[in-house]
Amino acid sequence: MVEILNKHNIQFSSFDIFSDEEVRQGLKTYSNWPTYPQLYVSGELIGGLDIVKELEASEELDTICPKAPKLEERLKVLTNKASVMLFMKGNKQEAKCGFSKQILEILNSTGVEYETFDILEDEEVRQGLKTFSNWPTYPQLYVKGELVGGLDIVKELKENGELLPTLNGGN
Repeated sequence: MVEILNKHNIQFSSFDIFSDEEVRQGLKTYSNWPTYPQLYVSGELIGGLDIVKELEASEELDTICPKAPKLEERLKVLTNKASVMLFMKGNKQEAKCGFSKQILEILNSTGVEYETFDILEDEEVRQGLKTFSNWPTYPQLYVKGELVGGLDIVKELKENGELLPTLNGGN
């Protein structure tokens, strides 16, 4: 089942039925389906492996199941998650490298609200963002989905008095 879903780039999550016997037995009754795996889409039972194989063979599987977003779409969404978005090693509460710590200190001194994304938690984003932004290092600061730059650029903007206007969406 997982192999088929992955092959079709279908976004899914799973539950280990061996981890909870009550859920394991309850789902059989709830769905009136005695075996596993069971595939649900938007809370509706689609069926088991045989049904999924039939749907795949008839090319209906792709129309029933939600696709996982492509990396570039995901990066566009992430870079626009907040007006000011920082991709860094660690998060607001705990920087995990000196460059990230320095940029946090600078951003915190501005009083501007921002969000962070810990690139150490998602290797696909960590590598993909370098290509997406054409910027090879971290941290990376975005304002309204546009790359501002890394630590050196942010330091320069601060020294020139341009950081606050930049963070507030001015160029």
